[in-house]
Amino acid sequence: MAWSLLVVAGALEIIFAVAMKSSDGFTRMLPALVTVASGLSSVLLLSLSLRSLPVGTGYAVWTGIGAAGTSVVGMIALGDPVATARISSIALILAGVIALKFVG
Repeated sequence: MAWSLLVVAGALEIIFAVAMKSSDGFTRMLPALVTVASGLSSVLLLSLSLRSLPVGTGYAVWTGIGAAGTSVVGMIALGDPVATARISSIALILAGVIALKFVG
């Protein structure tokens, strides 16, 4: 259950980052509200998952999902540059997240 909460928390972290970009410095109300709601929800679910996961593993997985997912969404939907080095780096982050799942 803790891993499921952590994955959902990571997905909410992606929503948080994209909504923050869309809020245009918190000048657009709806994206700003989504930013706050998804950020708070993400941290809440992370804290619940840390009841049974080691803090280092949980936090690393949470940030890894958020960083890799936000990068992918940025490249696909927001026009961020696509480069081999960027995609390779995302793959390394995901490999680390998967490895932490199996050693934790």
